[in-house]
Amino acid sequence: MHPRAEVVGRSARAPWWLGVKGANWKHPEGPQSDIRERGDHPVVHVTWNDAQAYCAWAGRRLPTEAEWERASRGGLEGARYPWGDELLDLLDGDWRVNIWQGSFPGHDTGEDGWHGTAPVRTYQPNGYGLWQTVGNVWEWCADPFDPRAYAKRARAQGPARNPRSQVSPVLRVLRGGSYLCHDSYCNRYRNAARSSNTPGSSMGNAGFRTVARQA
Repeated sequence: MHPRAEVVGRSARAPWWLGVKGANWKHPEGPQSDIRERGDHPVVHVTWNDAQAYCAWAGRRLPTEAEWERASRGGLEGARYPWGDELLDLLDGDWRVNIWQGSFPGHDTGEDGWHGTAPVRTYQPNGYGLWQTVGNVWEWCADPFDPRAYAKRARAQGPARNPRSQVSPVLRVLRGGSYLCHDSYCNRYRNAARSSNTPGSSMGNAGFRTVARQA
């Protein structure tokens, strides 16, 4: 829990979102928290600009939106999730993804084993060996966000191969959903789901993954 003095405001449209003084990637829930307690959990509170700076330092890059989706599908074209179309494991009923269970936003039962983020190698990887492309944390992509990008590309050139928007980069693409996603509020833990935010914004449920630059 946050000490009241650290809470500086809340969102009018989503009052469960709190602005917390001192929250950053080193202290995700504010000064009382520390990433040293998180082991191999994904980094959060990273803006798109921060992710770009990291990529420049590491000699890597953010994936395009189309690259992200192709990778998330793991070779299962048309599937709802990276593992198929069923949310739960058909054999034992276990959860395959870190999302919200219970009554949103009041109570998360944690049936999937986690409240908040989970370690990056929780559950099973997809057919390409990638872990948790959906759920857990949203992931930044390189592209500016255009809500009509895929439809415009499909009309103009047939099936979209790697649509890149030419709109002003006021918003940047986020993919994959997060531990806060729930059927009643944010059913975006799907391969095809899209979201966006401003490049200078950070959140406690958003991070990134990188891809290698071609030689």
